[in-house]
Formats: sequence, C-alpha cells, structure tokens
Amino acid sequence: MKRHTGLAWTAIFSMALSVCVGATLHAGLFKSKKSNAADKYDDGNDIDEFDVKDKVPLIGQFTQVVGQNVLMLQGAGLVVGLDGTGEDPPPSLAREMVLGDMKRRGVPNPNKLLKSPNVAIVLITAYLPPLIREGEHFDVEVSLPERSKVKSLNGGYLMETYLAEHVTVPGQGDKKGKELATARGPILVSAAHGNTATLAGVLRRGRIVAGGKSKMDRDLQLYLRNDFRSERNAVRIAAAIGRRFFEYDKHGEQIALAEAKTDQQIKLKVLSKYRDNYPRYLDVIRKIAFRETDVARQVRMKRLKWELLNAETASAASLELEGIGESSAPILKAGLKSKDPEVRYNAAVALAYLGDAAGLDELADAARNQYAFRIFALAAMASLEDPEVHVKLRELMDVDSSETRYGAFRALTTLDANDPFVHGRKINDRFSLHVLATGGPPLVHLTNCKKTEVVLFGADQELRTPLFARAGTCILVSAPAGSTKVRVSRFAVGQEDQRKVVSTRVEDVILAVSELGATFPDVAQFLTEANAQRNLAGRLEIDALPRAGRFYERNGLADGADSAPKGKKRVGSSNAGPNLFSIEIEKPASKSGPDEDAGERASSADDKPETGRKKSRHGTTDDDFALTVKGSKASTTDESTAVAATDTKPSSDSSSAAKTSSAKPASPDKTPDGKSADGKAPAATNVDPIDQLDTPSSPPSRFSFWRLFSFGTDGVSGNKEP
Repeated sequence: MKRHTGLAWTAIFSMALSVCVGATLHAGLFKSKKSNAADKYDDGNDIDEFDVKDKVPLIGQFTQVVGQNVLMLQGAGLVVGLDGTGEDPPPSLAREMVLGDMKRRGVPNPNKLLKSPNVAIVLITAYLPPLIREGEHFDVEVSLPERSKVKSLNGGYLMETYLAEHVTVPGQGDKKGKELATARGPILVSAAHGNTATLAGVLRRGRIVAGGKSKMDRDLQLYLRNDFRSERNAVRIAAAIGRRFFEYDKHGEQIALAEAKTDQQIKLKVLSKYRDNYPRYLDVIRKIAFRETDVARQVRMKRLKWELLNAETASAASLELEGIGESSAPILKAGLKSKDPEVRYNAAVALAYLGDAAGLDELADAARNQYAFRIFALAAMASLEDPEVHVKLRELMDVDSSETRYGAFRALTTLDANDPFVHGRKINDRFSLHVLATGGPPLVHLTNCKKTEVVLFGADQELRTPLFARAGTCILVSAPAGSTKVRVSRFAVGQEDQRKVVSTRVEDVILAVSELGATFPDVAQFLTEANAQRNLAGRLEIDALPRAGRFYERNGLADGADSAPKGKKRVGSSNAGPNLFSIEIEKPASKSGPDEDAGERASSADDKPETGRKKSRHGTTDDDFALTVKGSKASTTDESTAVAATDTKPSSDSSSAAKTSSAKPASPDKTPDGKSADGKAPAATNVDPIDQLDTPSSPPSRFSFWRLFSFGTDGVSGNKEP
C-alpha cells in the first residue's frame, strides 16, 4: 500500500515539474518584442560605474511629447456699440445660444435688445495655445453668420462670452464640451482704404487682441514608446529629467519638473527659463541620457567637444551639452573661440540657457547681423538674468532693422517689464503705450497678436500736416497745413460734443484720443490712416518680429579647414520657433487619428529642413455652427530623435499663408489629457469658409493686419536682412 502511494506521489511531482519547465521554455522562446525591448533597459540591475560606452541611449529615442496641439474653442456672442450697422438677427442656432446666455445672466427683455441697429450676433473662434495658464490671455476672432446683413463690425465691442469645444457627432448633431475660456473686448478690423465694395469683406470680421481669458492650465506630457513602456523605465526617465531640470518651492525644497504618472505617461513642467522658448526645452530633454555613468559622461563630453567645433554637427552637440548641464560650460566656452560664426552662435545660445553670459557679445552680434540666427539669439538673451543684457538689448533698439528693434524690445520687456527704458503706461486699462528714447530712424510699431501695445521708437515724433484721420466711428483728428496744433473731436448721437487741442507730437495725440474714449482698435485705425496719408515722420510697422526657418549662408571658413561646409542651411523650423515671438498659432489641417497629437516638434537646431504643415481655410456658418475639430499635428522628427509612440503621417508641405484673419484651419478638439470633450473620438468634417468676399490691399506697411503669419517663410535666405 505504501509502495503504491509513493509511486502516485512521484508521478504527480513529475507532471508538475514538466508543466513548469514547459511554461518557462515557452516564455523564453516566444515572449513578445515589447518585453524584449523593455527588458533590455528594465533588468533591475544598476549599470557598471566604470562603463565607458560613448553611444548612450537618449530620452528622445524612447518618448514622444503630447500636449503641443491647440484647442479650438467656439461660441456665439453679442456685439454692441455699432454705429447703426447692426441688425435684428434672423432665427438661428447662434441667436438661440446668445438668448440663452443673456437669460442665464439675467438680462431683461433680451429680444428687444437684439432689435437695436447697434448690436449684432457674431460667431467666435479661438485657439487655446499649449502651456497657457489659468487667467492668461490669447487672441479671439469674430465673424458674422453666413446670412447676416450686418455691414460692419467697426467700433463694436464683444460682451463677455463663454467659449467651449464643439463636436459634431453623426446622428446626434452638435455636442458642446466644457467651457474652457471667456472672450470680451473691442473688435479690431482692417483699417485699409478702399471703396465700400472692396472693404465689405474685411469689415464683417475682426479680431480681439488678447480678448480671450483661459479658465484652465495646459501642461505637456511625455509618452513612452509602446515597446519600451514599463513603470521602471517611466520612473528612470522622470528621474533623469528631474536631475537636470528642477525648481525650488517656497520652503526651499527641490522639486523635479518631471513626474511619472503611469507606466507610459510622464507629466512635464517647463523650467521658467524656457517658458518663452519651450520648443528648445523639449529639444534639450530629448538629448538627455537615459542611463549613463560618470565615466561614460566624460567620454561623451570629449566626443561632443570635437562635434561642437564642426559646423555640421554643432547644433546637435550644443543641445547635448546643454542637456548635460553646467559641467559642459568649459567645452561651450571653447566653442566661442571658433572662427566659424555658426559654431560660436550655437555655443553662445547653449551657454545662455545654462545661465552663463560668456557668449553675450556673440548673441548680440547674431541678433544684429545674422538674419537667420536673430530670433534664437534674442530669445536666448531674454533668458539671461545679467545686467549687461539690458545694455545690449537697448543698443539693438537703435539699429535700422524694424524687426531687430521690436524684437529687442519684446526680449527686454520679457526679461524685465519694469526696466525704466521700456516701461510704458497703461491707457484706460485697454492698451499700453511705450515711448522709447532711442536713436535710429523714427518708427511706430503696432501689435496685431497677443498684446495690445503701441511702441514709439523716438520720443519726439511729430505728425506732418495737413491731417485728417479717424479714430473709430466717433473721433476725428484734424490739423490744417502748417499748423503746430492738432484738434481732436468726438461726435456721438445723444451726447455732448467733446474737443481737445494738443501738439503735433504723436504721443500727445494718442493720449488725447484715448481720453475721449478711443480703444486700441481706434488708435490702430488712426495710426494706419495717418501712415497712408504720410503724416507720420517714420515707418509704421505691424508685428515686425524675427522669424525662424530662414536660411544661413555658410562661407566655408570654419577654422580655416578646406573641408568646411558651404551652401545654405535652414536654421530651425518655421513651425517650431520660440513662442516669445510667435505671431500666429499653427493650426493643423490634416486628418489624423486620436493619438496623432503626440507629434514631435522639430528641433530649432536641426541640420535638415523639416516638413511643414499645410494651412487651409476653414470657418463656421450659421447652419453648421459647431465645427468638428479636425486632425492634429503630424510628427516631424530628427534622425537622432525617437521613433513615434504611435504611427503618424506627416501632412503635406506648404509655406504659403492665407491673407485674412478669418482663414483658420480647424485644430484638435482634445483636452490636455488627449481625449475629446465628450470622451469620444470626434468625426472630422469640413466646413465652408466664413466669407468669400475679396480682401483689400493693405496700407503702406510692411505687414498687413489680415495676413496670417507663421514663424517664417520658405525661400528667405541670406545672412543680412534684405
């Protein structure tokens, strides 16, 4: 009996052993590629401290950035203050939305208010940019419904309106998402001259500069590649970023700027130094080593020292050295001694973001003389907290180049808004006026995006007479020939006439019209008309900012080497320049899947030109007011950066820009976590343009009010400004 029992237990043990061995062999022979790739770096063992491997894996090889898409917001609102050009709007979805909003706010008898000829219902479109914080402002665009008979929005003021994401769901109609922002303010329309038929199109649409106010914070995320995802790898990447980029809280404790949320997602905050150039911040993060010993880092730095001195590899090498941190500063300072201006420029930019002003003279020279490097040099100077930077930026405001002068002004106000040289005055809480005691030719600069400000380069600019110009619908500015005085008059129905007499100084006239109630659009109209009539002593410029994506002409004189590179090189990408100088947010137009907003921004220092994104014209009509938000950014990657976490398809290349402010392609309707407003993937739909009417030619100015700008245009080349 005992013998039979022993045999039974032996058989059971043998069967269990064979099952375990079989399962182990099966797992070893047939485990997935994903586990193979993850196990390669997820072995749980520490790396050898004496490892001297030079080619270490970089974070960019395993991650993608999510959250760089813009969120398209829409709404319908009420414009008041029109000079008899409004209408009683016909029944429509937009009217129902406005009436509902007015009842929600407790407005008595809203239908009676809508019958006034001084009001109009408008459609509102806005694009919430990446990294915006709650309470920050952004631009808003307004247009009239398709069948509206309103003649002009000039002089109108948009009452506060809520903006939300809207999605068209097949079979269910319009679905409204969460309210993410509000919009209000005076409407800026084109002040171009022309006959009524020519101006009809542009007077029916406009922009409220900085009229939107965000109700949310938007952050960036890193997503690990699918075959690399694991909790250990996510924590290691977050730790690697946190060792390089961190800040301190009010208690003096160090806080890492990267935090692993899941086995694939890492929440990423932007270091304050890179706040106005977050594309470079992402480029540097991609160049941080995933795992590296101190010995291997020294070996890599030795290699990077020689790559920095080669113009072909200087941009990528400087980013890697910047990712290493302050210990790479001696190598970058050695690059400042190179004979090649491209090498010196790349070294100076990296040093600036490391907080070292050793390359300040090189940055100032690049901003002054190197047309292609200007935007990046000024952005780097704006990140340097050094007293000498203030002096250099002030000197750059005396040159002849308009974009250099205003670019230096923007950099200095970003660095220190209270600097007495550039500090302006707030006019009626509506716009700011800056009068600068600069040398160089007189210049008046207006902004059409992001900020409502007027900048006078030259404190004593005077208007030429005779003068007759409008500032809005109610204010006239006039002066006879040879007069040293200017009369500013306000005429409004049902109100007492007002008059002021001031000198011919441009500053005095702007202050006078503002005291009589002029808004920023009114002041912009006055300056534009005065410029068209040649009443200004100098030029009038609108959004004269440096651009990325220009070409640099290499001269082949890198340290005297015979094999030095020659020819053209694109510096940065027109779609990924410093956001400090962004004029128009890029709105992608291609269809894509729900995961394609993880598109990688091209490096601003890439040696090869990237594929641009095609811009198309989309808008809203009264019948299908709710736009389905269209596809997201396609990825553009450098050869050294990561493989996409999900398959993405780049959209077709196009560098042409539309010439009307309403020409807006749709953008992703995703929330910051990558989902749609209602938690579902939206269907992509096309909509007709808002307005097919012709736009007039612009006034004699470098830039038109109604041209859509990206960060640069193809074909612009040369190291000197044309």
